Amino acid sequence: MGREQPIYSTRAHVFQIDPNTKKNWMPTSKHAVTVSYFYDSTRNVYRIISLDGSKAIINSTITPNMSFTKTSQKFGQWADSRANTVYGLGFSSEHHLAKFADKFAECKEAARLAKEKSLEKMELASSPSQESPADIHSPLTPPVTSDLCRVNGTGDDVTLSDVSPNSELQSDLSPTTQSLGHSPTTNKHWEAELAALKSNNAKLTAALLESTANVKQWKQQLAAYQEEAERLHKRVSELESQSNQANAIKLQKTELNQTIEELEAMLKAKEEEMERLREEIEDAKQLQSQKETLERKLEATGARSRELEEQLASVEHRLESSLEAQENFRKGLKAMLEILDGKIFELTELRDNLAKLIEES
Repeated sequence: MGREQPIYSTRAHVFQIDPNTKKNWMPTSKHAVTVSYFYDSTRNVYRIISLDGSKAIINSTITPNMSFTKTSQKFGQWADSRANTVYGLGFSSEHHLAKFADKFAECKEAARLAKEKSLEKMELASSPSQESPADIHSPLTPPVTSDLCRVNGTGDDVTLSDVSPNSELQSDLSPTTQSLGHSPTTNKHWEAELAALKSNNAKLTAALLESTANVKQWKQQLAAYQEEAERLHKRVSELESQSNQANAIKLQKTELNQTIEELEAMLKAKEEEMERLREEIEDAKQLQSQKETLERKLEATGARSRELEEQLASVEHRLESSLEAQENFRKGLKAMLEILDGKIFELTELRDNLAKLIEES
């Protein structure tokens, strides 16, 4: 029966620190993947696990001395001494980062309390023989089974409160279900696993000397541990032979990451330019509307101007006719005055002649 069950999941871009420079981040997934918290109820252990396909890109056991640090609004990191690496997660929003950090703090506190209880039990134990063989489990990395693959869905942020307590990990560790990463960091991780395995084998040897009732079961477990150790040694050798190819892949990933960053910067600049052009288009539409309004007003003003011009021409024509009539009238008066002057001159001469006639008579 499997021991682990998922308790919380979210989606993020996964990174690991460059083992050579210890400064640059290397992406371990091409896109956002599901990152899940798992709880082992038997060992009272919390782990952070993430899969990219069938490959485990995060397999980190939370310990009391770990710390999750927010380095920006959407990025956080923590160091795993067992894996000899630093993991980084890039989230889609500050809210998702905060929720992940809160869950990390909860698991860290639970791990601290579990460690304190474990130390108390060790102090109360009178001898190693009091430990039940059924309570000793392999220190090897527990399997990541179909339950975890099912958790790696497409949801952006999933709280696994509806998962049944029976939905635990149920398969044994095999190289086909949890592939190893081709990198020196993973080599060191498995070396640490081997060291833990050797320590546990020593404990098993001491327990075999003290417990004869469970000799067969302990021998079977020891044989399984030794077989697993041999398999891990072979796997480490294969990874060492592929280290050169892994370094070339890392370099390509770094170059691709830089190219992606440049393209994102160009896309952002294009979006800003498009936004500026949209604003200019809106301004142009407003100017066009104002232009059409002014054209209508200008057209109305032109029609009014033509109407006034016609009225002015009519007035000028009437004024010209009036002036012509006044001129003709003035000429007529002048002619009449000339005639009147002639008549007055004639009357004057007639008067003078009459006066002379009167005087002579």
